[in-house]
Amino acid sequence: MRRIVQSPTEGSANEGNHGRLVVTPATRLGGDVQPAAPAFQAAPAPAPGVRPCVRGKFLFVGDEKLYVRGVTYGAFTPDAAGSEYHDLATVERDFAQMAANGINAVRIPHTTPPRALLDIASRHGLRVMVGLSAEQYVGYLIDRRPGAPDVEAIIRAKVRICAGHPALLCYALGNEIPALMARWLGRRKVERYLERLYRIVKEEDPEGLVTYVNYPTTEYLRLPFLDFVCFNVYLESQDRFEAYLARLQNIAGDRPLFMSELGLDALRNGEGGQARSLDWQVRTAFAAGCGGVFVFAWTDEWYRHGHDVEDWAFGLTRADRSPKPALETVREAFAEAPFAPSIPWPRISVVVCSCNGVRTIRDACEGLRRLDYPNYEVIVVDDGSTDDTAAIASQYDVRLIRTPNRGLSSARNTGLAAATGEIVAYLDDDAYPDPHWLTYLAATFLSTSHVGVGGPNIAPAGDGPIAECVARAPGGPVHVLVTDREAEHIPGCNMAFRTAYLEAVGGFDPRFRTAGDDVDVCWRLQDRGWTLGFHPAAVVWHHRRNSVRTYWRQQIGYGRAEAMLERKWPEKYNDVGHVRWTGRMYGSGLPYILGWRRARVYHGVWGAAPFQSLYEPAPTLLASLPQMPEWHLMTAMLAGIAALGVVWSPLRLALPLLVAAILPPIAQACLGGARARFPDAPRGMARLARHALTAALHLIQPIARLRGRILEGLTPWRRRCRRRPGPLWPVTVAVWSEHWLDQDQRLRAMETDLRADGVCVLRGGRDGRWDLEVRGGSFGAARLLMGVEEHAGGKQLIRVRWWPVMPAAGPLLTLVFAVLTGGSLGDQAWVAAAVLGFGALLFAARAVEQCSAATATIREIVGRLRRSEAL
Repeated sequence: MRRIVQSPTEGSANEGNHGRLVVTPATRLGGDVQPAAPAFQAAPAPAPGVRPCVRGKFLFVGDEKLYVRGVTYGAFTPDAAGSEYHDLATVERDFAQMAANGINAVRIPHTTPPRALLDIASRHGLRVMVGLSAEQYVGYLIDRRPGAPDVEAIIRAKVRICAGHPALLCYALGNEIPALMARWLGRRKVERYLERLYRIVKEEDPEGLVTYVNYPTTEYLRLPFLDFVCFNVYLESQDRFEAYLARLQNIAGDRPLFMSELGLDALRNGEGGQARSLDWQVRTAFAAGCGGVFVFAWTDEWYRHGHDVEDWAFGLTRADRSPKPALETVREAFAEAPFAPSIPWPRISVVVCSCNGVRTIRDACEGLRRLDYPNYEVIVVDDGSTDDTAAIASQYDVRLIRTPNRGLSSARNTGLAAATGEIVAYLDDDAYPDPHWLTYLAATFLSTSHVGVGGPNIAPAGDGPIAECVARAPGGPVHVLVTDREAEHIPGCNMAFRTAYLEAVGGFDPRFRTAGDDVDVCWRLQDRGWTLGFHPAAVVWHHRRNSVRTYWRQQIGYGRAEAMLERKWPEKYNDVGHVRWTGRMYGSGLPYILGWRRARVYHGVWGAAPFQSLYEPAPTLLASLPQMPEWHLMTAMLAGIAALGVVWSPLRLALPLLVAAILPPIAQACLGGARARFPDAPRGMARLARHALTAALHLIQPIARLRGRILEGLTPWRRRCRRRPGPLWPVTVAVWSEHWLDQDQRLRAMETDLRADGVCVLRGGRDGRWDLEVRGGSFGAARLLMGVEEHAGGKQLIRVRWWPVMPAAGPLLTLVFAVLTGGSLGDQAWVAAAVLGFGALLFAARAVEQCSAATATIREIVGRLRRSEAL
């Protein structure tokens, strides 16, 4: 059973259960009674410096990555004016002690600090997370009585105190809006409330970073507008903490994840237990890809609701600021973040394949040069470039291999053959890595048995407005996760494999020249029973297409790759040629799914669940259909039928159906474009144009995929078997065998032979009364069932039955067109009758032909079985 201990802060779900609150007048900052006036005169504020910004999963200051190593500070006993931080001399001593112990950030959770505190922080190299306490005002969403405070004005005033200060890390809108309060209001009202306050902060300090400190009890809040995600998490099991961090990383998506509070009470667990727990908590958080950690708390001195709290001891120091063992432990863990340098890092070979990549290859090489990893090599495979790709790559410390143009898979195999590392990592020539890319990949390999590991690919800023829209459009490289940490697919622009295992499956399939090779190799590895992993912090920056024309051509290429994959992996696709993923896709630009079923929040009985999650309903088949490229074929067919309404008026009834078919993709595209976020785009027409272009890309993407599929032969009318006559009735044969063989082996051999002939063959499911299915096409198939009788001496009588299977689509379309043909003949609409009659005959003939070809194929493979047993 997972146990969570909530933070003893205002708004916690179990507030009031922390024991007795004891007031001791002498307990103040530093342990002594403080004078009414500050004993320390603050120096003038330092000159403005470079402010932190978000880049992918981390914060940066300029070009330097900022790992936030922080502690929470306060709340303390206020003075007569209500100021908690009135003793600036004690603040100065505390901040100096923090800096001496490797701490670089302070979180003020409950009250907005005075600007003088920020000045002190700046002098000691500390950055401050400023709390705006929005949770204190959420009740006014219910009670709007006259005289209620102006919450927006209060937030503006707080922001103005700190705006632009060089020590400012970020603003935290609030800390743990109570779960029962969020349940009463409903999540959408709370989300709108926080978004409104976010806009206010950005108006007052446009460059300031804004977050909200959430906790597991209101995990379901969706706040995509935040610059980064913060959670307070108290778990006393390392395995459960690590698993929950993986979940939170998927909630955070492409944004940084911070642990805004973690810790352990030394009073109940002992100071040694606190130190040991904080060691693995801090190290696990950074290893899981968190951009920062705040330990709760700096000191045991803590004041809440008019009383000093003395029945717990979460501090790294005691109330008199004497250090506990936990302080040394945290100092060491912070110093080694994200990983200890003593880890025996494996050698990694990074392979970059390029063909005419002159526009981006320099960025890739520069990024690889800046990698912070002790043992790696870079191999650049120039796949027949006719531009200066090789010349640019040769300027860097890489192994350059030049080959004739043989395609992407062949180039990747060339890099694999040249690799000397026990891990081979692949990076596209239009991508460049985060400095710790290899570190996070290698750490995952060291801690798991995965044979392949991938990470997110994020579009960099500055590529132009069209590239920004393409990054938010469907069809980009995304990862598919089965669990929060296990992947079904990792995209080719960011994937790494254990070299021996990749060689064991023969590397990449050379038939995939431009795309699809990554999907194929992932499926082949998993077909061997091996697994793939995913690390959210193994980030690469991947340039998107910067014109609509190149995006269109890319999606056509992906459509062709899908057709090739469908021929090789028919069991991964449904009847209309749409891939069936076991896991869930993650990434930007995913199509918006229309649906009428609302998401549900699991609150628990009486709202008491410690982990309250949002459950999205699974998309229905009807809602998913408009996403499929084949939907547009149906739309074209309805348009053709409606056009025949010129010669036979009843067919004009197809017009409403045509409109009904066109509206869902348009609605999906508009909703997808509307939900796209462009935080750096100027307001007004420029931002509106980006939303409109993104909507248009949502609309044209499946059409481009459809074109690619058709060009490569993935059509509803495609044949999967050679055209030849076969029986259209059930057939049963018996084969006598003098040699015993397990039925499973016989079926596997038949399956292998069929696939070697290029036949689409599927295995029967757990509840199917058939063993193999041969697909003649979308309108006809045949199924085979095998039974074995055991006889003395290891002899067997093998019984095989096969029969044709006709999916409902063929007969249904035939019937519809036949009825329409009869109607048009009755009205003497000869042109319409001829066209509709031809359609009815075509569908009927296609169904018969495909069933016949499928049964003939099974007859041939059974004939091989009989001949082999006769030898």
